[in-house]
Amino acid sequence: MLVHVEAVLSSEQVALCRERLTVSTWVDGKVTAGSQSATVKRNLQIPEDSPAARELGDLILGALGRNQDFVSAALPLRVFPPLFNRYDAGMEFDTHVDNAIRFSGPVRFRTDLSCTLFLSEPDEYEGGELIIEDVYGEHAVKLAAGDMILYPATSLHRVAPITRGARWGAFFWAQSMVRSDEQRSLLHTLDRNVQQLSARLGLADPEVVSLTGAYHNLLRMWAEV
Repeated sequence: MLVHVEAVLSSEQVALCRERLTVSTWVDGKVTAGSQSATVKRNLQIPEDSPAARELGDLILGALGRNQDFVSAALPLRVFPPLFNRYDAGMEFDTHVDNAIRFSGPVRFRTDLSCTLFLSEPDEYEGGELIIEDVYGEHAVKLAAGDMILYPATSLHRVAPITRGARWGAFFWAQSMVRSDEQRSLLHTLDRNVQQLSARLGLADPEVVSLTGAYHNLLRMWAEV
């Protein structure tokens, strides 16, 4: 399931991120790569323990907690602290799959979902599409600044070479309460339809109550907390 989550950050929040990142120190992006992905990764990152990364990571985590589309699609149990990267002209990240487990201090995360939050507008750079592979083929993603793409961490994916400008973004992972992507997709579809019916019929409508109960019973059956 690929989910486009719109307006995670406002334009003012994007501008703040860009301001903080502009004056930060960038290092080789291989510092967070696994053994396979390090061979195909050519980009820059902000050190994950830097003050800017922590400040902006907290900003993004707070915004995600208030974003109902993200919560509905991801059903997050844990969210890895966001990291920040930059692709300049000539940089790319060839085909790879993300590590299954990530560490944040003593806490282990199972990476069920990968998240890319765009901090550059599409017209600021050429190339740089996030290309995600699934059973239906390849999907090239290039979103507005402040928007995010959410996709299964099991997916093969790559960042196309940058031919002009620079692509800035945040990337991170979520461990979901529901491990299965198929089950998460069903719950997300059901939740969206319940919300739409509720808006038209009211929360007390018998069909809305019945579908809400079905949603929570499925969540109860599948969730790991």
